[in-house]
Amino acid sequence: MAEMSCDIVVVGAGNAALSAALSARERGVSVLVLERAPEAESGGNSRFTAGAIRTVYDGVDDLRKLIPDLTAAEIARTDYGTYTREQFYDDLGRITQYRSDPDLAEIMIERSLETLIWLRGKGVKFLPAYGRQAFKVGDKTRFWGGLTVEAVGGGPGLVAAEHEAARRFGIDILYGTRALKLLQDERRVRGVHVRRGERSFDIAAKAVVLASGGFEANAEWRTRYLGPGWDLAKVRGTRFNTGDGIRMALDAGAMPWGNWSGCHAVAWDRNAPEFGDLAVGDNFQKHSYPFGVIVNATGRRFVDEGADFRNYTYAKYGRAILEQPAQTAWQVFDGKVLHLLREEYRIRQVTKARADTIAELAGKLEGIDRQAFVAEIAAFNRAVRQDIPFDPTVKDGRRTEGLAVPKSNWANPLDTPPFEAYQVTCGITFTFGGLRIDTAARVIDTEGEPLPGLFAAGELVGGLFYFNYPGGTGLLSGAVFGRLAGGSVGQAAGVSV
Repeated sequence: MAEMSCDIVVVGAGNAALSAALSARERGVSVLVLERAPEAESGGNSRFTAGAIRTVYDGVDDLRKLIPDLTAAEIARTDYGTYTREQFYDDLGRITQYRSDPDLAEIMIERSLETLIWLRGKGVKFLPAYGRQAFKVGDKTRFWGGLTVEAVGGGPGLVAAEHEAARRFGIDILYGTRALKLLQDERRVRGVHVRRGERSFDIAAKAVVLASGGFEANAEWRTRYLGPGWDLAKVRGTRFNTGDGIRMALDAGAMPWGNWSGCHAVAWDRNAPEFGDLAVGDNFQKHSYPFGVIVNATGRRFVDEGADFRNYTYAKYGRAILEQPAQTAWQVFDGKVLHLLREEYRIRQVTKARADTIAELAGKLEGIDRQAFVAEIAAFNRAVRQDIPFDPTVKDGRRTEGLAVPKSNWANPLDTPPFEAYQVTCGITFTFGGLRIDTAARVIDTEGEPLPGLFAAGELVGGLFYFNYPGGTGLLSGAVFGRLAGGSVGQAAGVSV
């Protein structure tokens, strides 16, 4: 006999999990959330994000639905632009090479704004992402890259607001409780077997929502599925996302789905710890590379830093860095653009070199081919089309010509001291492969049928992202499909909506 019982068990306690829990609770069911981490480390990867969330919006009137305290003065001096459904579809399709599941993509995009409005109704507050997604051009602050909204307090603020909402709505959370196995009666999922401290026991439920993240913190799975060398990547977020939810579902007959050899991985400080540090959060990331160059230990550039807005390249360039000698690279900037660098470049815990000449800088970059580096910068400088105006808020076409590795936008010669270089490696955020779900967030089995009583949301859903990822879509996916799963699971538990 089960030691505990409830209507709905949610495995995980990040944004997707709590969205599911809150949505299910709206249906009048009892909800129990299981968090593997202790309370001090709870919240999954959501807590390690900057809190930026991509959403469709048609100008400032839509933004005011999320940020009602926008002032007239803010509106007058800011160009918020728009981000249409068509733009979102185009971006997601282009970035994923048109492999993203069209049904899931439609749900995520079409329900983006309404889901954020729903979260606001639960106590999550939003504000414009001025510090990361806008530059001042003339007398206007302009947003760029389709990513305008962030949660107040970033990822920690988002998770705190959702945890407070869970408490307010009577949702119990068991911290330090690891789900080990799904309980099944024939095919139907009837609960979970868990371990808490030294005790193991069963929790009976009418349905289960899995929202416990991907397998990015599992070095063995990373190497098995992503490939050789991925055991060497640093983990940006929680140490607890080791694929438990995916494993349990596969053991219960679920269908593996999506880009199992793909992941979200970024430029991450070379000397960051092996797992995320909540005191630093996401500030080990280094995302201003479109305004400089990136070189490896041979002194050579290896990616087009200006191929697109960083929102559309940062999640794949971590893989490119991992493939370089010693899994490392340097981002190099000159004095003309230092004011454009994001706040993460100014933290105390940063691997940085600074000099008044490129030759002097080369001498401070440990392990680099100094002569080749100096020659590479000189060749880059000669190749820049300086007749094209520089504009950080648009893809300005200011490019190089004649280089084996071009730079397509925002190319400036590195000729103005001081020069700064930041050493980076690969930081993995989350994995793209996972479980197949349908448009009701039901987990699909290997026969193509829903597994009764099992639902999923968040990182462990496969089929949305392939090869790459539009910035801010992870939290949106978690919220949209978490809310959807909660509604579906409420119906599955026999409570009418």
